[in-house]
Amino acid sequence: MPITGMSHLLGEAVRSEAQAVDLVLDMGTGSGVNAILAAKNGARVVAVDSNPRAVEAARGNADRNGVHELVEVRHSDVFSAVGESFDLIIFDPPFRWFAPRSLFETAITDEHYEAMTRFFRESRNHLLSNGRMPIFFGTSGDLGYLRQLVAQEHFTATAVALDTLDRDGWTVEYLTFLLRGEVGARRV
Repeated sequence: MPITGMSHLLGEAVRSEAQAVDLVLDMGTGSGVNAILAAKNGARVVAVDSNPRAVEAARGNADRNGVHELVEVRHSDVFSAVGESFDLIIFDPPFRWFAPRSLFETAITDEHYEAMTRFFRESRNHLLSNGRMPIFFGTSGDLGYLRQLVAQEHFTATAVALDTLDRDGWTVEYLTFLLRGEVGARRV
């Protein structure tokens, strides 16, 4: 997934949240830009993606940006290759809910939001008690469903960034939320 005109909304949240003492997970890392931003702050990062081409791109970009010693890139379908718990989990899920027609489209489509649903159901098991999760999403996707998952899994969400884009008579809002686990919420 190429960097877009709205990518800065998540990137700025990552730069603000990632600290040198943190262990960070960049879920669906793509080109690795958010993993690199976190590592530039001194954080140790595990970057994962289900697309093997994205895994190779993220590794190469971490190397080119001089943070390869802080960024470990893995091939993973959501948490399948992740066993650790993290201070910060970054997630930029696909906005579209239909089946991808190509490997490239796996960056923008998630059939029936299966991966996003698994992410929210499993993320608490990988988030430390004081952990936080910057999540990027837009109204061109099913924002109501994302909010439903947040509530079902007992996270609190604060919008930390918002911008709009008007194209062909349509206005799309892009948001970055900062999620935290609710106090007393159970881990399953």
